[in-house]
Amino acid sequence: MDGTVLIADDDRTIRTVLTQALTRAGCRVHATGSLAQLSRWVDEGRGDLVITDVMMPDGNGIDRIPAIRSARPELPVIVISAQNTIITAIRANEADAFDYLPKPFDLPDLMSKAGQALARRPRKATDSSQQTGDTVMPAADPAMPLIGHAASMQALFRMVARVLNADLPVMIAGEAGVGKSTIARSFHDLSDRKDNGFAVLTSADADEEAISRAGAKAAGGTLVIENPSGFDAAAQARLIGMVEAWESGRDRLRAPRIVSTMGPDPQADVSAGRIRSDLYYRLAGVSITVPPLRARVDDIVPLARHLLARAASQGLPDRMLSDKAASVIRAHPFPGNVRELENLMRRLALTSAEESISEAEVADVLSQGSASAIPVTVASVSTREPSPRGEPQPSMPSLQPLPPAGAKLSDSVEAHLQRYFDLHGDRLPPPGLYDRILREIEKPLLQVALDATGGNQLRCADLLGINRNTLRKKLTDLNIEVTRRRKLM
Repeated sequence: MDGTVLIADDDRTIRTVLTQALTRAGCRVHATGSLAQLSRWVDEGRGDLVITDVMMPDGNGIDRIPAIRSARPELPVIVISAQNTIITAIRANEADAFDYLPKPFDLPDLMSKAGQALARRPRKATDSSQQTGDTVMPAADPAMPLIGHAASMQALFRMVARVLNADLPVMIAGEAGVGKSTIARSFHDLSDRKDNGFAVLTSADADEEAISRAGAKAAGGTLVIENPSGFDAAAQARLIGMVEAWESGRDRLRAPRIVSTMGPDPQADVSAGRIRSDLYYRLAGVSITVPPLRARVDDIVPLARHLLARAASQGLPDRMLSDKAASVIRAHPFPGNVRELENLMRRLALTSAEESISEAEVADVLSQGSASAIPVTVASVSTREPSPRGEPQPSMPSLQPLPPAGAKLSDSVEAHLQRYFDLHGDRLPPPGLYDRILREIEKPLLQVALDATGGNQLRCADLLGINRNTLRKKLTDLNIEVTRRRKLM
């Protein structure tokens, strides 16, 4: 390997390791903890390769790439970052970085990338917007838990970054709860279509009028089709007709990009006849598979902490994980994937007695089922810990009997709440009671309303007197599966 490498990283250890490895490989190395110094070296014409961190004391490494491109178009830049998010991968790709590696990176992998970069110069940007310093990159969105150091997630991030603004349809496959809908939304929010229409189409509302309305709403933007294999034969035929009209019709320039979500094995759905093969191949221009959480164990704890921070930003108590609590969470298989993990972290944020969530609290919640709503019945209350001084605890007070069948709803709710308070004896329940009780009432209300309307979300939203988008978000947050069961006359 031959050439001069410029390294910018505020971590002295990383600078030392890279300097030693590249020097042994035959390179000349200049290392700094300052982007300003890096810029001076570039302006002076030094270096055949730049390796830069993102978050530096005097700026953002990715933000410097357009200036490097302008001054030295032939100079390749490899980005390394501890911010292992889809946003970082997309920003590095849009800035025309030679490559992006998450920290902690595999040294042989970085050396291989450095060798490739020194052996050949990167492609030159054809889009003039990539060569100016005026482009505003999207900021990280705390609402999107798309983070991960695992190789499978980094490969997914790179694929999303490469096809983000392509006109090809995208099919996202994976188990329930892995974040397919979040990734589908990112194809709109992070793309150059973000200022145009966006619509989501589900099998619950797939009649001809609903499909036409969704297509019109998404014009020029993005149409997300959730689980098209769940659509009946007539609805699938209507989808094919709509796609064909967009491909050849006079409005094709305003056709939305189609992003669909599927189960873990779309080909099996085709073989079983659950989705028409001609529809499948129209939707699978690019196929992306999202790995289950159990396949990226090292991502569980960082993701859990991210979700705790997001919960705090939404008004829940600000909590942190103790190391022992993090170990318990890491060992859990999470059959419900990211959705189950998010429900667990929100529940712990509400029920933890201290700012730091303990190992016992995690174990207690997991033993009850982390994806379920927080119960307020007798069976939900765990055994109380002995007092710090080993003193005997006061005996449990007698519980108020539940009202007889036929009593008013308010009487039944009051009786259940009183029993919940009585179970805590002379202590108050954990903070956050208001939100816990509302969620406990909200889930069965939505489930009963959906059942009464045959799974029709539009009718259900009208029945409840809420916006349909609000209903959809609540169904997702509460992990309520929607199945359309019957037609309403």
